[in-house]
Amino acid sequence: MSIKALIVDDQGMVRAGLRMLLDVEPDIEVVAEASNGIDAVVRAARYRPDVVLMDIRMPEMDGLEATRRIFAADDDARVLILTTFNHDDLVYEALRAGASGFVLKDEPPEQLIAAVRTIAAGDALLSPSVTRSLIAHFTKDRREPRPPALDTLTSRELEVFRLIAAGLSNAEIGRELFISDTTVKTHVTRLLRKLQVRDRAQAIVLAYHHHVFETR
Repeated sequence: MSIKALIVDDQGMVRAGLRMLLDVEPDIEVVAEASNGIDAVVRAARYRPDVVLMDIRMPEMDGLEATRRIFAADDDARVLILTTFNHDDLVYEALRAGASGFVLKDEPPEQLIAAVRTIAAGDALLSPSVTRSLIAHFTKDRREPRPPALDTLTSRELEVFRLIAAGLSNAEIGRELFISDTTVKTHVTRLLRKLQVRDRAQAIVLAYHHHVFETR
């Protein structure tokens, strides 16, 4: 079954390039395009894509507000923010809006394709540079109260959570803790459920927003 993608960008050439890149993949189908946030919200409701590739800076309605409205209408929506900007505030706001991933437009095409598949599979995607931006943003904030749900995590789940917050993938976590990918996935699923967050991206936001793990 193909991954249905919605491309949202105010530049026609960018949309055309992304469509050409994705349409050649046998498991990805671009079902619609939108040139601004308003159209994105309408088309997301109409086509119910598996992944929305969302630009941030657009006229009429930007990608952040469009992401918020898409999630307000559909909790299961998956948004991959695609932009040339890597500013701390943009990373923070995109993830708080509900985005599951954040990639830069100048990254290699194969990384974008992999990102679409990752998001469609229900995982989150944050590059190391994005994780560093999150750390930089939240270490400037005042400390928030520790969420009570953290006390329900086992020591192993807390350890996995710490590595997720550091931006490690499941495979990297497995190597770090000397456990299998399957075991890592089990821990991740359980801790996300206990923390009542949708995916890794939201877990990372929670970790840094509440200063769960001290940064150096």
